[in-house]
Amino acid sequence: MFRKHRGLQPYFFISIFPDTIHSMDLPTSYVQLFAGFLTLLIAYSVFWSIKSSNGSKERKLKKAPEPGGALPFIGHLHLLNPRVPYFRTFSVMSEKYGPIFSLRLGCHNTLVVNSREIAIECLIKNDKAFASRPNIAAGRYIGYNNAMFALAPYGKYWRELRKMATLELLSSHRLEKLKHVRDSEIYCLVKHLYSSIISQENKANGSVKVCICKLLGHMTFNIIVRNIAGKRFGEESVDEEDNEAWRLRKAIKDATYLSGVFVVADAIPCLSWFDFQGYVTSMKKTAKEVDSILGKWFEEHMKKRGDDGNGGFESNFMDVMISTFEDQDDIFGHKREIVIKATALILILTGSGSIAMTLTWAISLLLNHPKVLKEAQQELDTKIGKERWVQEEDIKELHYLQAIIKETFRLYPPAPLTGIREAIEDCSVAGFHVPKGTRLLINLWNLHRDPKIWSNPNEFQPDRFLTTHQNIDYLSPNFELIPFSYGRRSCPGMTFGLQVVHLTLARLLQGFDMDTKDNVEVDMTEGLGLALPKEHALDVMLKPRLSLGLYESL
Repeated sequence: MFRKHRGLQPYFFISIFPDTIHSMDLPTSYVQLFAGFLTLLIAYSVFWSIKSSNGSKERKLKKAPEPGGALPFIGHLHLLNPRVPYFRTFSVMSEKYGPIFSLRLGCHNTLVVNSREIAIECLIKNDKAFASRPNIAAGRYIGYNNAMFALAPYGKYWRELRKMATLELLSSHRLEKLKHVRDSEIYCLVKHLYSSIISQENKANGSVKVCICKLLGHMTFNIIVRNIAGKRFGEESVDEEDNEAWRLRKAIKDATYLSGVFVVADAIPCLSWFDFQGYVTSMKKTAKEVDSILGKWFEEHMKKRGDDGNGGFESNFMDVMISTFEDQDDIFGHKREIVIKATALILILTGSGSIAMTLTWAISLLLNHPKVLKEAQQELDTKIGKERWVQEEDIKELHYLQAIIKETFRLYPPAPLTGIREAIEDCSVAGFHVPKGTRLLINLWNLHRDPKIWSNPNEFQPDRFLTTHQNIDYLSPNFELIPFSYGRRSCPGMTFGLQVVHLTLARLLQGFDMDTKDNVEVDMTEGLGLALPKEHALDVMLKPRLSLGLYESL
């Protein structure tokens, strides 16, 4: 239905005209193209005349360097190659324009930061100034009119939802109560892998090829959905179009794609009435599908609470949210049901995919560095043994495993660019004036590869976190390692994500010997997208390395 996802397209001009235009009658196509161009021309003229009349004072202030060659309507968007990940493009641009520069993306100025020192200034000194999000089509139509706290503008509503997510949903106490969910789902993955191995015939040396990324995606999806609503979907259920799991996963996939397309109105707001791309229509359709499933879950939970007569019963996130907002029909302008559904949706959108991608990168790196893989398995054999499965409480003793995961997050952060922020007030960054309304992107991929901090910054060297960089953690105040961002808009699910990643990788390494077919090196090409997917799926040759009884006990 949609073209291949091409990255942060709400902010970057990729293609104004949709694929469907080629199926239209030629005369009609020309008329619509001409009408669209004329509308853009008028809007551009009006916008820049207003901006020029209001910007004389602002022009006297020192601004961040800006590349030349900005074009009408699209600004610098043509400088961004849709076939190259934008974090790489920004890294190259920083070599020419410096660690901070400004781009005109449509009619919006966007500040791009590529250095730790300036990022610290943005996210510590000016954290409140950059605490908001821009109002884009995806937030309005998919995000329940920006009721998703991750997309909500800075204000009382965002603060209330952020507090609720941090203290009620993703607190250490809540995650401990739901520990059995991630524990059992990781066991299910191990059991499924083992069953796949023993069920296949003609096994060469006992090893069987498995497409691990798909299974990791299914596992993390089930962990998230069980935590949110107490639902679980089997491996085979995703193939039936009338099945709730299939519908939800397709809708989430579409929502993820549509959150990353370029909508003309996001660059030129006065064109919001003219959906000649068709993206807004698709957003509304996808949002309706997602809402029907989340609405069903909400009604089921409300009915169960009524039947049980127990308002304090909290077995999952949806129960917790219903209890938290039990006496509030309106939460700073949003209805209670909308808030609960929007929060559930953002947790699904951001949780399952990023965890599965991180695990895929970690396994890929280990396969390309077999000595590191063997050393990690030796640590497990020494500290845990082969007579029992590793448990969550054991992770604190597995220092080499922790170093592997830190190094994975350093090289492949879940989002190589921070979520786009918007200044709510004038401020100063690196000596440059930043007016209210300026958007901000920080290139975490570049920060994590700073040669002033990391020797051989592009190399996978987990040992560095046991020696020279052993005191660096995930919220480093010097920004050596901030894969979950920093400050007010940092990811509140960091602890949860780390728990799942550590335990999953530990059990996979403990339970299976891993290799690639014919010892071919894994292709580490990055894909395009809001997050940082691998371009190619990961196939792994697996062989059980523990006693039969341990697998059969799962």
